Amino acid sequence: MNAFTRLALAATIAIGGFAVQTQALAAPTKAAIASPYVAANDGTPLYVKDWGPKTGPVVVFSHGWPLNADSWESQMQFLADKGYRVIAHDRRGHGRSGQPWAGNNMDQYADDLDAVLRALDVKRATLVGFSTGGGEVARYIGRHGTARVAKAVLVSAVTPIMGQSPTHPEGVPTAVFDSLRKASLDNRAQLYKDIAGGPFFGFNRPGAKPSAGLVDSFYVQGMQAGAKATYDSIEAFFHSDFRADLKKFDIPTLVIHGADDQIVPIETTGRATAKLVKGARLIEYADGPHGITDTHKDRLNQDLLDFIRQ
Repeated sequence: MNAFTRLALAATIAIGGFAVQTQALAAPTKAAIASPYVAANDGTPLYVKDWGPKTGPVVVFSHGWPLNADSWESQMQFLADKGYRVIAHDRRGHGRSGQPWAGNNMDQYADDLDAVLRALDVKRATLVGFSTGGGEVARYIGRHGTARVAKAVLVSAVTPIMGQSPTHPEGVPTAVFDSLRKASLDNRAQLYKDIAGGPFFGFNRPGAKPSAGLVDSFYVQGMQAGAKATYDSIEAFFHSDFRADLKKFDIPTLVIHGADDQIVPIETTGRATAKLVKGARLIEYADGPHGITDTHKDRLNQDLLDFIRQ
């Protein structure tokens, strides 16, 4: 081996060694990444937001139709800043969760909530449900009890029954149910804009100042949901009977409802719910529309905080 060959071999070994060292330095470290998903009992992935200190008291939110966990962001940010751990999931078929063909009913919604609480090992939580989410909370307690629950709050909830039926003639007329389902099939994008731009936030009332941002947020969340899931959910929130579920409440309960709710009228829902739940407290927002989580968020945030702290 001549001098040139020896020099070339040495250079190759050096370069090779440098390459190996560089590769070793560049190798990514394997860090555990927490998944934002929980599996339902049928395998459907449920997207979960988990904010605030993990050691704080827990507040769990269930959203309305056709929205997702983002609809609770004002309440979640407020309470997380106060030291609470706040959790909300996108209902199956809504938001970032999976869109299974089946299971878009209250029993399954309640079981999905149970899957979230179990997966995160939640204990002594305050459950807060808005509109359809209020029904979800009620059915959860009816099916799974209150072993993991300290308190409950029902906001603009569809309990005890929203829709009209032979045994509940005072409910919202069946014609409304039929029109919602038809509009969902015909042009659900327009349906969401019409609801948000009118009765949901009370923007159809004289003197109201509509917010394009709130309308857009409702529309975007609605269009993130699946067509089949939102169509089926109309049946779930309109005709489900929660009277038996409410009678199983054995924890402090707060009912909050807008007196000017044009979507879920207070007389047959909020006021009736407060009468069925033993010891429940009712707070009425005199000028409150259905969407008080946004239109009256500062008052609602404080009412939630006061109740949770009691």
